[in-house]
Amino acid sequence: MSSETAGISLPPMDAHNRELVENVHPPDWRNPTPDGVYNLVVIGAGTAGLVTASAAAQMGARVALIEKHLMGGDCLNVGCVPSKGLLSAARAAAAVRNAANFGVTVDGDVRVDFPAAMERMRRLRAGISHHDSAARFRDLGVDVYLGEGRFTDGATVEVDGQRLSFRRAVIATGARAAAPPIPGLAEVDYLTNETVFSLTELPDRFGIIGAGPIGCEMAQAFARFGSHVILVEASDQILPREDGDAAAIVRESLRRDGVTILCGGKDAEVQQSGEVRLQVACNGVRHDEPVDRLLVAVGRAPNVENLNLEAAGVEYDRQGVTVDDRLRTTNPDIFAAGDVCSAYKFTHAADFMARIVLRNALFLGRSRVSALTIPWCTYTSPELAHVGLYEHEAAEQRIRIDTFEQPLDGVDRAVLDGQQQGFVRIHVRKGSDRIVGATIVAAHAGDMIAHVTFAMTSGLGLKQIADTIHPYPTQSEAIRKVGDLYNRTRLTPPVRSLMQKWLAWKR
Repeated sequence: MSSETAGISLPPMDAHNRELVENVHPPDWRNPTPDGVYNLVVIGAGTAGLVTASAAAQMGARVALIEKHLMGGDCLNVGCVPSKGLLSAARAAAAVRNAANFGVTVDGDVRVDFPAAMERMRRLRAGISHHDSAARFRDLGVDVYLGEGRFTDGATVEVDGQRLSFRRAVIATGARAAAPPIPGLAEVDYLTNETVFSLTELPDRFGIIGAGPIGCEMAQAFARFGSHVILVEASDQILPREDGDAAAIVRESLRRDGVTILCGGKDAEVQQSGEVRLQVACNGVRHDEPVDRLLVAVGRAPNVENLNLEAAGVEYDRQGVTVDDRLRTTNPDIFAAGDVCSAYKFTHAADFMARIVLRNALFLGRSRVSALTIPWCTYTSPELAHVGLYEHEAAEQRIRIDTFEQPLDGVDRAVLDGQQQGFVRIHVRKGSDRIVGATIVAAHAGDMIAHVTFAMTSGLGLKQIADTIHPYPTQSEAIRKVGDLYNRTRLTPPVRSLMQKWLAWKR
């Protein structure tokens, strides 16, 4: 039976995508026959489902894992993995074009072989897919069922004509791309994150609606590949969730790469008259841009359809499955984790929510999702990462803060690498060194923010960071320099006076 006849098609169906499908939805897979009650039935084999199922099985639980599409979920198939594969190719192209800034001469034009870059991405994705494969999870002791699961009551799930009884269940069905109500959009063959990675030809003119993380990452990547990119955002800045000055650094980088950015876009329309035209009003000026392909990168919708949640007594709404702080649904025997129930739609958030579910569902734990400290990162060049509170959130919560900031143009490694556009900004509770939030704009901000996140979760402050030796020269030294800035505030006039008197006496 071919992948297409099994209901799974992932164009282009070359050797790499066939390998991917054979791993994460084998066309000849035979579902097991349920025998007795499962400790845990998990619906959805994205990050949250995979972490829950594998860990529970290794702890000795009888586990069933149900997936109707591709194991690995968005992250492996249409999210983190393919996007970062694409971004790495785009960074390579940009590095060659900018080589002259480092005294390196490149003779001739720099040409991107887009089909080859996409083929590389598919090859790498297929190689990674072995970690999420049905066979691997079967070997871990998980009963893997490929098919659509639906609740028949509060203690039973049906899949492929079989009924699975459970003591506990986990809904981990994730979310999908959602289109905004833009006139004419439904009549256009637009792309989402679920289809953009199937492209095999580079669009000459590429329109993108939505300048959140996905929109910004893809805008920069396709511009570096050679597309003329039009990026439209309804808000007054790209990455509207982030601090304005941080987003402005990323915006300038996108502009240098050739992206046309239309912020404050209102009254957007899409028309198809021989070609697709993206029309939008920005700052009183009406733009009419012809595009060859259009990517919609706005909004996510939870995958709750066809689960028959009503039969299980599980409440949900447009935002997803309703859960409490321990990730229990309105049926205390059923939990949820990941994008289907969380505002934090990140792979690493789903991973740690799954760990909470394991403790609470199987071992009478009382872990709370509100206790998680969740960082995130937009993987543009430079990257923009954040953890904890923004300054405006601290003000809204009436938390008084002090802010310390180290620009990267004062960090030797950033200057030597030609990556001095950015900063490390850390907020602490006023009068202390206890960290409540941080924003980093840097080439490797996603790696650097982990340093701050560790300090926050470990109860360490800027003083301990300042006391930690960092290798020189590294960009992460900027974080240590922020610690030094804090230490200087401890040298108050009374303290300085005492020190001067001591030193004078010692003379």
